[in-house]
Amino acid sequence: MSLRSALPLLAFLGALALTAWLPARIPPPPVRSSFRVGLIFDVGGRGDKSFNDAAYAGLLEAARLDGISFELAEPSGAEDREGAMRLFAARKFDLILGIGYIFTRDITEVARAFPGSRFACVDYAGDERTPENLVGLRFREEEGAFLVGAAAGAESESKHVGFVGGMNIELIRRFEAGYRAGVKAVCPACEVHVAYAGTTPEAFRDPLRGKAIAASQIARGVDVIFHASGLTGSGVFEAARVAGKRAIGVDRDQYDEAPGVVMTSMVKRVDTVVREVIREVAAGTFRSGVRSFGVRGGGVDWVHEGPSAVGLRPSTVEVVEQLRGRITSGELQVPSAP
Repeated sequence: MSLRSALPLLAFLGALALTAWLPARIPPPPVRSSFRVGLIFDVGGRGDKSFNDAAYAGLLEAARLDGISFELAEPSGAEDREGAMRLFAARKFDLILGIGYIFTRDITEVARAFPGSRFACVDYAGDERTPENLVGLRFREEEGAFLVGAAAGAESESKHVGFVGGMNIELIRRFEAGYRAGVKAVCPACEVHVAYAGTTPEAFRDPLRGKAIAASQIARGVDVIFHASGLTGSGVFEAARVAGKRAIGVDRDQYDEAPGVVMTSMVKRVDTVVREVIREVAAGTFRSGVRSFGVRGGGVDWVHEGPSAVGLRPSTVEVVEQLRGRITSGELQVPSAP
């Protein structure tokens, strides 16, 4: 596919309110392998089948369409994260990508130290005033979680639904808040059981802990469980499979991780955002600051079509899509704190 033929995607995003950070017309970037991107993964790393893999998919798409070159790093701690970013910057990479809120402090400091490089952080949790060479990319996760919460409330037969979070931090509590609100919007009598896998980043890569939490919730009557826990979620899926219950994926369509168990997923378009910020830098239209992506504009969504949603009742899809329209129009404001 040529670069010019890829422009409809850009137009689509612009038309759906991403124009707050994407110019209406961006000239196609030059195809040159000398354009280099360094991507540093979040906790869980490549192969988490969730957040990190979504970012990697966006990077691969940029490589396929634009011919960029890239290198990857999977740090084991804070020193490794900062070191990887400094190394990419010292080697004069065109763009350095930090994937995850945990990069916020380090990437802000490194960006200030290397003003000649461009930086982007997914789930940036810092101040709105970023360095001039840093863009913070945020999502309104509570909106997408609201949609799958509504689906869980509509589909639950026991009126008990579960939420399994990874690390107990503000970011994941936004998922919880939206999910709770969505459940209650369609099933006021439903009880929402909530548990977190831990208070350190390791909570995002502990499938055994995820399985134990989910099994405990199922024992209390839960028949639908939504996880926002990275690799830990694979344990949630396993517990649901063993018990014959249903689960909800996160960040990307996770149906293939547990066919017949995952009834829908909350989609967080990390892939698209990564893809487009690369194009912006390559086209010379980079803009610093903080961007926010929600249901309006397709930044977050839910899976309700195709084989990945075959288990959803038509009535569930209808009611959730009505709620989706109310969020898009601004009529419905989703809470961001439990």
